[in-house]
Amino acid sequence: SPAPPQPPACHAAIDAHLSSAVPRSDPTLRNAVRGSPMYGAGPPRIDLGGILEWGEVESRVFKSILAHPKLVPLFHGLLGKGYRLDHLPFVLMNDKGGEGFQLHGGTVDCTSGEYNSHLAYTCHNGQIRSALLGCNVMLVDHNPGDGGFCIVPGSHKSNFKMPEGMVDGLMHQEYIVQPATKAGDVVLFSEGTVHGAMGWNSDVQRRCALYRFAPATMAYGRSYFQGDAGPSGTTMWPEKFYEDLNEAQRAVLEPPYANRLDRPNIREDGSVEITERSGRKKQHDKDVFKTKYF
Repeated sequence: SPAPPQPPACHAAIDAHLSSAVPRSDPTLRNAVRGSPMYGAGPPRIDLGGILEWGEVESRVFKSILAHPKLVPLFHGLLGKGYRLDHLPFVLMNDKGGEGFQLHGGTVDCTSGEYNSHLAYTCHNGQIRSALLGCNVMLVDHNPGDGGFCIVPGSHKSNFKMPEGMVDGLMHQEYIVQPATKAGDVVLFSEGTVHGAMGWNSDVQRRCALYRFAPATMAYGRSYFQGDAGPSGTTMWPEKFYEDLNEAQRAVLEPPYANRLDRPNIREDGSVEITERSGRKKQHDKDVFKTKYF
């Protein structure tokens, strides 16, 4: 799904904050088995958080992803209206030879075979819904053979765990696809689809910004209620997330609750409407529960 996240602006912001990046050097933080295609040549992946907290100029492009006009229709189609940011977004980087990530996820867990309701994918009456949606903003080209993000197409419908050796890329490699992408492309994937990352082979440092979004009533992450309370006392995410947001972007930071309970929904034109019940029903709940919402 092409969207224009202006990679040069992203790179400038990342370069200004490289000192805050954290390599996954500790053995307990490694995400792949030594000697596997996912492991690479050994250098660890490098993670950089705080991308929505760098101020008006440096965070502008990263914040635009929350309600980008090219992405909103796709988010609505996969998550429904009232979709919300679920995880803290971050930039992940790899130098040449850098470690990827063994295959993981799946509506049916690819390792244990257990059903992952929190990663569910459904399609009923032509309507697709994902319980958790990955949004990978590619900031450099990922050419065929470069490595990086990989996925097992169709695995969101699997009913069985993967055969031995496949999660490490040692077996059945023909079913593991590394999509070729250009800087500025956006890859959307259900977390119910088995995915991972191959070791990085390019001389250009791998950079991508990873977001996760969820339907209005669902939550996997819990950072949304750990923010510093602002002047109104209602801040849920870190205070700086809310700086310089438009109304649509702010709507994506709402905590999980149903659309009918006064949730802001983004319209096709980018404006926001409040979805609500009748005033009489609201008053009844207040009479019964002595509070605005049940």
